[in-house]
Amino acid sequence: MHFKPAYYYKLLVSLVFLLAAASVVAADFSLEQVANGVYVHYGVHEDLDDGYHGDISNIGFIIGSKGVAVIDSGGSLKTGQRLRAALREITALPILYVINTHIHPDHIFGNAAFLADQPQFIGHEKLANAMELRKPAYLKQGQQLLHDDFVGSDIIKPTVSVAQSLVLDLGQRKLLLQAYPNAHTNTDLTVFDETSATLWTGDLLFIERTPSLDGDIKGWLKALDQLQQLKNIKQAVPGHGPVTRDFSSALNHEARYLNLLLEDIRAAIKQGKTMEQTMDSAAQAESGNWQLFNAVNRRNINLLYPALEWE
Repeated sequence: MHFKPAYYYKLLVSLVFLLAAASVVAADFSLEQVANGVYVHYGVHEDLDDGYHGDISNIGFIIGSKGVAVIDSGGSLKTGQRLRAALREITALPILYVINTHIHPDHIFGNAAFLADQPQFIGHEKLANAMELRKPAYLKQGQQLLHDDFVGSDIIKPTVSVAQSLVLDLGQRKLLLQAYPNAHTNTDLTVFDETSATLWTGDLLFIERTPSLDGDIKGWLKALDQLQQLKNIKQAVPGHGPVTRDFSSALNHEARYLNLLLEDIRAAIKQGKTMEQTMDSAAQAESGNWQLFNAVNRRNINLLYPALEWE
């Protein structure tokens, strides 16, 4: 056989081109490996009423020796498919679990992308009922917001429910799941990866983006106190915002906003202010600390004011 430098040079160039193309595809749906085998895709800070593309929440996966657990799947089938494609660039191991941290559509509508993998879908014991109750509204909202990008998105209910806690084995890697009473929602679940000491909080923790309430604010503050008691947390993946290694400070930052919101609404009701007046004043001292503050804070007040009137 004769050695042909030109042939091998062309082959090398072709391989480099293919590798570069693959990296561009991966870059189109960015993932960060925040610990060995732990990958996060960061959602952007878009409001549902302004520029929403179905990709606002943190989603990702954890790889063990036997298989993979996906943690939240995004706001549409399309987002879930992109997550799955990015996962498959990294590992061919079976997808054993798809875990939903709570009911909100930006975390659950990508589930359908994983149906062919036949994983166990896992959620809070109240998640299936919440999905059933909200399904018509969530499907209508998704179609109105995303149009063609929502095609094929559907509600996929959990096949395994968590009443209090559950341990999942990915092979030489255990995940500890913990269910919470009514807090951010009535379906909140956290996931702790023992191997990397990484806690996925779902929307019990927001960083940068204004916390949005859909449950019970007093229950949420209790959940934050409970999270503060956890030991050996090296880093936390919030539902929105960057991964933090200063978990306690991040919890305190969120609790400060929620406490102020609660205090200001109570004071406004006592002073006889209307809900509209309260929307212009409650928690305004926090406005410079959070993104999308005006829109989300007003929605929080709209939810809380009627409930607190009857305390």
